[in-house]
Amino acid sequence: MSIRRLPEHLVNRIAAGEVVERPASALKELVENAIDAGATRIAVSLSDGGLTRIEVADDGCGMAPDEIALALERHATSKLPDDAIEEVATLGFRGEALPSIASVSRLTIESRVRGADGWSRTVDNGAVVAEGPAAIPPGTRIRMEGLFDRVPARRKFLRSPRAEYAACMDSIRRLAMARPDIGFSVEHDGRRALSVPPGEDRAQRVAALTDRALAENSVAVDYARGEVILRGVAGLPTFNRGVADHQFLFVNGRPVKDRLLVGAVRGAYQDMLARDRHPVVALFVDLPGAEVDVNVHPAKTEVRFRDPGLVRGLIVGGLRAALDAAGHRSAQSASPAAMGSWQSEPLSPLPSAPVSTGWATPPRPVQGSVWDHAPGFSAQPLARAEPAFAAPPEPKEFPLGVARGQVAATYIVAESADGLVLVDQHAAHERLVLERMRRAMANGGVATQALLLPEVVELDESACDRLEARIPELTEMGLDLERFGPHAMLVRAVPALLGQSDAKGLVTDLADELAAYGEALSLKERLDSVAATMACHGSVRAGRILSVAEMNALLREMEVTPHSGQCNHGRPTWIKLGHADIEKLFGRK
Repeated sequence: MSIRRLPEHLVNRIAAGEVVERPASALKELVENAIDAGATRIAVSLSDGGLTRIEVADDGCGMAPDEIALALERHATSKLPDDAIEEVATLGFRGEALPSIASVSRLTIESRVRGADGWSRTVDNGAVVAEGPAAIPPGTRIRMEGLFDRVPARRKFLRSPRAEYAACMDSIRRLAMARPDIGFSVEHDGRRALSVPPGEDRAQRVAALTDRALAENSVAVDYARGEVILRGVAGLPTFNRGVADHQFLFVNGRPVKDRLLVGAVRGAYQDMLARDRHPVVALFVDLPGAEVDVNVHPAKTEVRFRDPGLVRGLIVGGLRAALDAAGHRSAQSASPAAMGSWQSEPLSPLPSAPVSTGWATPPRPVQGSVWDHAPGFSAQPLARAEPAFAAPPEPKEFPLGVARGQVAATYIVAESADGLVLVDQHAAHERLVLERMRRAMANGGVATQALLLPEVVELDESACDRLEARIPELTEMGLDLERFGPHAMLVRAVPALLGQSDAKGLVTDLADELAAYGEALSLKERLDSVAATMACHGSVRAGRILSVAEMNALLREMEVTPHSGQCNHGRPTWIKLGHADIEKLFGRK
């Protein structure tokens, strides 16, 4: 078969396959054009999730009639005044979007420059079918109809209207998040789906487009290394999701889905979240144009950094610093399901009866009363009373309040100035031990506690091999191991921070941890993983009764320890029931 030059209409359809994958990708290109045109308000209208119609209207600079015709030609753009493509500062620059969309749909462009008349041009699957004056306000309105109607091979791969609508909304959210100075509105099948005003600050816009509760359960990120700057909003580790659809990453104002950036976010949270949970973040990386290549993907959703290590370190370091500053904070949004589980017994009116003295038992109401007398003798409920050598501190003096008791020998009950605090003693102490180990490692090593009698732990040979290969790392963390034959390890010392720990259980769990993740993790991540496993064994166990002094000491240490709001697995270590929530439970509000 001989080589031939492809006709223009076929070239456009091939280009459309790269740029226009689905309605959401076409919508993204149209909205990016509106942003580049200097719009302050952008209105989007969708029908059937964008399958039937997409319309984007803006109040930008508009186009003259000859510019409309030129915009529909391939590789025609106003965004590259010279050949310096590496210095491009706009979202679009390829000049492919409009001709590609027009080659696979019916595209109508109406535009008007301020002080001039409007003009309209309609292209139906690559052919100009109408052109003439248009009565519109200054700006541009573009309507796309019947995407892939004449390309059934592409049409059949589109998903349901509901799925395409979700993809369109995700594209709009990302673009609206990148530009809080622009107002966005979206209508779907005549219903208002989204509306954000112009001029919001970044944190407000991010919360409005993700979850309103994020504003109360996040920290601000502001970090820089040289000319590379990281800003944004990072959710607390306990404010997480089961999927990674709430991670929004931007490079020089451009929404991207980059594996390097996603991996950096995961690395920053890796010891604060369970492996099946994902953080909520919106991060904005700004760096000189010469340090990033945005021309590596037809849809411009991926970028390539000149120094990827610097960017990854910036994100990990910036997120860590912001989360460290959060201290003991934890996501405290009241769960409707949890609040609904509180039930009150229905009250029945008390039957009339003469007043009785002595221990005679009156007819019992459904709701028990403190004046009720049980028939005969019954033992009183057991509780601990400790001598008060000093007046208890006032709750308002401490963020986590003061201890009032313990429930199920597992949960500490504390009273704070604004409500009731419940603390999971095991989860909280687990995080405190981990942070102590980290500080000790940073200061030259973890102190060890030699065992009076070395303990032999029997394991299978492969587990022993994995532990033997990690002996230098484990020694740095205070665990002194020695190979003891083909199927056993000898434990000579354990980290002093762990106290009286179960050496056999600790070594067994470490072997399992290394088998599952040892080779896939970096040295730093392996050390963190091992430290987390050790901390779990060295922490206060559920079921241990604590004195009031011990409970208060735990609360005070939590208040000054970074990341103490969540355990090593991402679960919250404490929750608060505010005064308003308590009043709701009792019907006072």
